[in-house]
Amino acid sequence: MSLIPDDNLFALGAVLFGLAWLGFWIDTNAIGRKTSGVVWVLSAAMLLSNTGVIPLSSSAYDFVGGSLVPLAIPLLLLKGDLRKIFRESGGVMISFMIASAATVAGAIVGFSLLDLGEIGPKVAGVYTGGWVGGAVNFLAVSQAVEMTPEEFTVAISASSVVSVLALLLLIVIPSVKAITHFFPDFQPQQPPAAQELAADSNATKFHLTHICGAVGLSFAICALAGWLATALEMTQYNILFITVITIVVANSFPKTMHRLEGDFEVGMLLMYLFFVAVGASTDARAFLDDAVILFVFGMIIILVHLAIVLVGARLLKIQLDEALVASGAALVGPAVTAAIATSKGWKHLVTPGIMCGIFGYVIATFIGVSVTAFLN
Repeated sequence: MSLIPDDNLFALGAVLFGLAWLGFWIDTNAIGRKTSGVVWVLSAAMLLSNTGVIPLSSSAYDFVGGSLVPLAIPLLLLKGDLRKIFRESGGVMISFMIASAATVAGAIVGFSLLDLGEIGPKVAGVYTGGWVGGAVNFLAVSQAVEMTPEEFTVAISASSVVSVLALLLLIVIPSVKAITHFFPDFQPQQPPAAQELAADSNATKFHLTHICGAVGLSFAICALAGWLATALEMTQYNILFITVITIVVANSFPKTMHRLEGDFEVGMLLMYLFFVAVGASTDARAFLDDAVILFVFGMIIILVHLAIVLVGARLLKIQLDEALVASGAALVGPAVTAAIATSKGWKHLVTPGIMCGIFGYVIATFIGVSVTAFLN
C-alpha cells in the first residue's frame, strides 16, 4: 500500500503536475543545460513510487498514457510542413535504419555472451521487436513465439527498467563532452522554456481561442483516427492514423496552423506528464530475483545499439541530434521521442522522429519473430 492510494486521483494529479512543473523549472535554470528536466522528472517519480509514497499503478497513469499522449501528438504536429521535413529529415531516417539494425546486432551479441536458457531465443525476439517498434510489437512477438505468461512477466519486468535507463541515456548523451567532441557541428540548444524566458519578445502568447481550437481539433483528430482504426480492425496502429490525419490537416491548412499559438506548448506539457507516469509505474524491485540476467541482456542490447548508432552517425556525418532522435524512435517509441526532441529544443525533429517511430511499429514484429527463428 502506498501513502497516496491508487484511487486518489486528485492527489495523484497534484503529484503529476507538480513533477512536470519541476521538470520545466529545471529546464529554465543552468542545471537544465547539463541534465534535462526530464531526467529529474523520471528519477523523482521512480523514487516516489518505489518508496511507497505513490502507487506503482493507477488509473491516473493509464489515463495519461492512453488518452493524453495520443492527444499530444496532433498538438506537436499541427505545424508539420512535409515538404520541409522530407528535405531536412534524411539523416533521421538513415539513422533509424542503422538503429534498427543495431538493435538486432545487440540482441545477437547479448545472446552469444549470456546463457539465457530455453527462454533465450524468445526474449531476444521480443526485446528486438520492442526496441525497434514499441509495446505493441513486444506483445505481438511474445504471442507469435508462444511465450508463456510467466516468461512474459519476467521479460517485461526487466525490460521496463532497461527502457527507462535507455531513455535517460538518450537525454544525457548530448551533454557528454566525450561524445559530442566527435560531432563538431553539433550545437546544444537551450530547452524551449529557457528560450522563452530569455527573450520576452519571443514568448508564446496565450490566446484562449487558439488553445481551445487546437485542443478541440486534437480531440477531433483522435476521435476520427480511433473510428478508422476500429473500422479497419487496426486498433494497434491508432497512433499511425492520428499522425496521418494530423499531417493531412497541417499540410492542407499550413497558414492557419502556423498562426496558432500555444498548441506546441500544451503538447509539451502533456508529454512531461507522460514522463512522470512512466517513472511512477516503473517497479525497480520486481525484477531483482528472476529477471537480473534479462536486465543485463537488455542493457547489452541498448549499449551495443547506442555504440553502433553513434559510430554510424559519425562515419556518415549525420548530426548527433538526428541520430539520437532516430535511436529514440526505435528504443522508446514515437511519442516519447517527440518529448525528447521537445525537451531538447529540437522542434524540427519532432515529426521526423514520430514518422520513424511509426515505421518501426510496422516492421518490428516481423524483425522480432525473425530474430527468434534465427537464434533457434
